[in-house]
Amino acid sequence: MRSANFLRVCLIALLLSLVLRPDWFEWAFAPFAPDGGPIIYERASLLSLSLNHLGLVAASSVAATIVSVTFAILVTRPAGAAFCPLSRTIANIGQTFPPVAVLALAVPALGFGAGPTLVALFLYGLLPIFENAVTGLTTLPPATMDAARGIGLSRWQRLTRVELPLAFPVILTGIRLSVVIALGTATIGSTVAAKTLGEVIIAGLLTNNTSFVLQGGLIVGLFAVLLYDAFVLAEASLRELTQSGSSDQKHGPVSHLR
Repeated sequence: MRSANFLRVCLIALLLSLVLRPDWFEWAFAPFAPDGGPIIYERASLLSLSLNHLGLVAASSVAATIVSVTFAILVTRPAGAAFCPLSRTIANIGQTFPPVAVLALAVPALGFGAGPTLVALFLYGLLPIFENAVTGLTTLPPATMDAARGIGLSRWQRLTRVELPLAFPVILTGIRLSVVIALGTATIGSTVAAKTLGEVIIAGLLTNNTSFVLQGGLIVGLFAVLLYDAFVLAEASLRELTQSGSSDQKHGPVSHLR
């Protein structure tokens, strides 16, 4: 555990250094820069690009989570079960069309900038959250649900006080996958003038400057690894809470649900 925490601290320190003081790593990137060319990307602040990048990912992930979980709740109710195939088809749309194609289709309607990128990330993030939410809501312990009905909880109370809390660890797994996918996919937003870390990578590809490509790729990779790790830790904590709650229910499910 100590070694894992030490590694996390080192990765966080490396990420902050790359974003805030990239000049410290000039010696490391110099061998990959063209002769006489720039070594460190300075056309825009890496901090600003990182914040914009994370902002796009956060906004699209929140929207995808709200829509996906809402649809999952609807199709796991008796009245909405018939719409499950249709909802799954809609959620699959984002995975069917490549993000580049979504960007190309969205630009005429939304113009250049963050708008098309948000649409692409939103559509691309629906499926993993929706599928995990449906799985979490349809695999709840029968004994717990029977206990909830037995003490007279309404459908809304069962949903908010029993079903969603128990299913949340599984839903969080889908959110983790969606966020990590969005972190990498957001880099292509710079092709339509969105301010993301993809700007650094694209600038490197256009000028044959591998140093820029490595800078952008390394920062995005560190963000993905650290966010993935944070979600895994959160999921583990939630599962422990859920298991402890299930253990309590064996001794007194009615008192626990109340």
